[in-house]
Amino acid sequence: MAEEIPIIDFSAYGLSQSPDGANRAELVALAQSLTHTLSTVGFTYLTHTGISQDQVEELFDVSDRFFALPVDVKEKYRRPSDGSRGRHGWVAIERERVAADRPGDLKEAFNMLPPLPPEQSWPSELPELERIGLQFFDKCVQLTLRILEVMAIGLNVPDIPGFLDVHRSMGRGRNSTLLRPLRYPPVPHHVKERQIRCGEHTDYGSITLLWQDGAPGLEIETLDHRWVPVPPIPGTVVVNIGDMMQRWSGDKLRSTPHRVVLPEEERWRKVPRRSIPFFVHPEHALL
Repeated sequence: MAEEIPIIDFSAYGLSQSPDGANRAELVALAQSLTHTLSTVGFTYLTHTGISQDQVEELFDVSDRFFALPVDVKEKYRRPSDGSRGRHGWVAIERERVAADRPGDLKEAFNMLPPLPPEQSWPSELPELERIGLQFFDKCVQLTLRILEVMAIGLNVPDIPGFLDVHRSMGRGRNSTLLRPLRYPPVPHHVKERQIRCGEHTDYGSITLLWQDGAPGLEIETLDHRWVPVPPIPGTVVVNIGDMMQRWSGDKLRSTPHRVVLPEEERWRKVPRRSIPFFVHPEHALL
């Protein structure tokens, strides 16, 4: 149920708010609320972040158009299998298996990891994907730095500028932070044993921002080892902690296992599910 995961109003430090104009008392209250939630649940919904639903829908729409391209076209932009050559590009259905004891995940993705190395490119068949993707990436960077600052206040970090500095190269080459539109296709008639849309895992970076469409499927594991849904709520972004941030916080913040299951309702099995995660990482030298 959604009530398992708090909904936090981020308007006190959203992108529509000038950093210099933030009310200190409101900011401290926000920091305490956010830190408490990420220390217990490890997941939260944020509202009033300054990234509009229209901007989210614009990226969903252009991503849909990319995923609708013929496979031979998408293959031209396939993510390199050699991780040393970058992680930008298309990831085919079942190519990834997040949980080692399950078949390949029923999802495809387009990884956006600017700036691109010379041997990689954006799809020339859909030039607006680069423009819209980079605009959204930049918005995510701005929001991420504000979320991290609020977290640092809540954790009483003594050097907040230094904490933020280790994330400031997002999208500039020394950092593997990744924007990743995902499409989970309609459930096929024949599904492999134990196959789901995305296997159980924790994220391994700092934090993750996640926008969902209207389709269900995301679940998190609670402290008492129950799996509970994280239903889509329009106008919100889901935020969760990664393994590295849990370690940095001395295990105060919680990196929570999560997964994307196959829907039980027939109406949701017949349609795709879409989401947009933004996986935040610190600079390479700290990995």
